[in-house]
Amino acid sequence: MNHRPQVTLVRVLEALDTTLLTVVCGTVRPDRTVEAIVIHDPRDVPDAPRNSLVMGVGVEDPDLVLGLLPLLAQAGVTALVVRAPFAAGEALRAEAEATGVVVLALNPGTTWAHLAGMLRSLMTPGDPDDARPVTFGGILAGDLFAVADAIAALLESPVTIEDRNAQLLAFSNGPESQRAPGIRARPLPPQDMRALEESGTLARIARSEWPVEVTAGSAGDEVRTAIAVRAGDEVLGTIWVAGSLTPERGASLREGAKLVAMHLVWQRTDADVERRLRAELLRTALAGGPSAGEAVHRLGLREEPCVVLALTLHGPAAEQLPHAHLAAERKRVADALAVHLSFAHPRSVSGLVGDVAYGVLPLAADADDEGDSAARVATEFLARMRSALRPLIGVGVAVAETSLLPRSRTSADRALRVLRAGIVDRQVVRLDEVHAEALLLEVAGAARDIPSGPLARLIAYDETHGSSLTETLEAWLDAFGDVTVASAAKFVHPNTFRYRLRRVAEVGRIDLDDPNARFGAMMQLRLRAINAER
Repeated sequence: MNHRPQVTLVRVLEALDTTLLTVVCGTVRPDRTVEAIVIHDPRDVPDAPRNSLVMGVGVEDPDLVLGLLPLLAQAGVTALVVRAPFAAGEALRAEAEATGVVVLALNPGTTWAHLAGMLRSLMTPGDPDDARPVTFGGILAGDLFAVADAIAALLESPVTIEDRNAQLLAFSNGPESQRAPGIRARPLPPQDMRALEESGTLARIARSEWPVEVTAGSAGDEVRTAIAVRAGDEVLGTIWVAGSLTPERGASLREGAKLVAMHLVWQRTDADVERRLRAELLRTALAGGPSAGEAVHRLGLREEPCVVLALTLHGPAAEQLPHAHLAAERKRVADALAVHLSFAHPRSVSGLVGDVAYGVLPLAADADDEGDSAARVATEFLARMRSALRPLIGVGVAVAETSLLPRSRTSADRALRVLRAGIVDRQVVRLDEVHAEALLLEVAGAARDIPSGPLARLIAYDETHGSSLTETLEAWLDAFGDVTVASAAKFVHPNTFRYRLRRVAEVGRIDLDDPNARFGAMMQLRLRAINAER
């Protein structure tokens, strides 16, 4: 049993889902934590502490899992991991929902030790003074140059490690590299990469679990051996070795690729930890309170005018994406926003807080643009950002100093809420541009008796008699009482419109000469439209 500081199951899946883990069945609740890692043998009686993640080594039978879930639920276990492929029937799905234990599958090609190492890195304390160094294969986690040296020593040939975009990550620097100078001290020239891609060589390397021997170079006489680095079904990069390899060394390269995968996934996880710690500081700064000043200082913000931007991904496509894919896209867009804001101002700060990416953009000391410059920066970002989803950005009010960040954040959230509701067909908006809509949204959320009074009577009459008295009232109010304009909008004769307007007053029992009655009807009509759009 391995106790670690707690981390939420959502966080585990954001870091490892689609790479190491997939959700088989059960609902992933945001409040469930993982505080311990336990290995379960099917021949043993389950013994797991509360809020633990159980690795079901050898647990392959769905019926066995079906009987195991109630016992794990009784102990308060958060999730059970089984080896993929694993098919869950209706009974198992129902049992997972009933017990609250999430069943996860460890993707093919990933070892249990690999999973345990990744979980350990995720659960390492955030304070560097308390964290123990993480190592894989006896090498400090993330030190790809040391890994390249180790693999080169085994193969007695120079080695380079690239990411999946063919960007150089590390290369060996031992005696082997000096005997045969760096095979890929820089990425392949574009023409060579295109040749390998067009010939299908890169695709063949990505598909193969074993080393692939290829010829490259302009003369086509340079022999290299390559193997894909993968975690589960995801290709993370490639290892390139100079020359041919014997079967024994090919097997060693295959094992080396597994080690590189562990380091690459850890690097990504470690970057997520840094991102998460920074996001927590930003959350504290935006919330205000006693700790906000220290958070602002640690983020490097100064006491200067600034404005908060709030970005989220919205639309039907976002609701249909699997949790892990949506989380990955949020991270990608949030990272892109961070880069864009850093170009706009070097002291800008951004981070992902929940499903919203917040950015704090400092303004010039003499700025008096009410957030116009921030809106321009946001618009430029969306013009350059490419996403299958629809990014929306709410721009808060400009504040004079960082101690007022909560006010700017609240206004950015309110503007973003208007965009999410679909009330305005825009992707960037400042609160002062949609202040009325924001107020109406808040009223609509609190009011449960809309429509009522005259409007309710008109709607009921229209539904019973197939009339259009409600539309008549709305058109008249929109035209500020001008019958000529309102009748033209409804394509009826003014006299016909006047007759319908008299029926509105009779059926709805509303005094159209009373400004309060007109205001009440207008507000209810607008709230009704807002609720229909949400």
